[in-house]
Amino acid sequence: MPENSSPGLRLEKVRIGLNSRTLLSVDHHVGPADTLTIMGPSGSGKSTLLAYIGGFLDQDFVGEGRVICGGRDITILPAQERHAGILFQDPLLFPHMSVGGNLVFALPASVTTVRERRTRAEAALEDVGLGGLFDRDPETLSGGQKARVALARVLISEPNFLLLDEPFSKLDMQLRDQIRTLVFEQASRTRLPVILVTHDESDARAARGDVIEVGA
Repeated sequence: MPENSSPGLRLEKVRIGLNSRTLLSVDHHVGPADTLTIMGPSGSGKSTLLAYIGGFLDQDFVGEGRVICGGRDITILPAQERHAGILFQDPLLFPHMSVGGNLVFALPASVTTVRERRTRAEAALEDVGLGGLFDRDPETLSGGQKARVALARVLISEPNFLLLDEPFSKLDMQLRDQIRTLVFEQASRTRLPVILVTHDESDARAARGDVIEVGA
């Protein structure tokens, strides 16, 4: 099997630049259930790399190279057709929807009936330890619960890969360990390739995958 048709996510000679300056370059394959950590300080291009992979790169930046997912070149596809699951520093839950409504909103269009959509959302909440909270107002949740809902919402969308943009950085140490473990366990269970960007070495250790340091 040719390398670029391997399962997982392949970054093929990807370069992120600003004006005439190269911020970072990556050439790496991330297999199913594997994690690649991009570690470096603020301003090193880490989050911009995720934007390029996800298909929402700001026009001020330059992105080059191919993004190949499951053997398919997705570089020219719009963001909605790349099917990236993205977790940011903040949960970004919709405050006007219930917890369950946040998950139902993310379901694929192929899940059409009200009963099936609720069943799928309730099962996703169970998977992250939040069974029974379908009808809760997200504003009443703790920080850890919001992080779990955000993860469940990403997974229920059936993404092809996960992009983690420092999603643990605003959590206290104990909660950080819990949510970090949950995220990587769920990624492994669903066999998703993961790219994590962080400035924290403990995140890289927890990911247990290859590490590329940038901006040193």
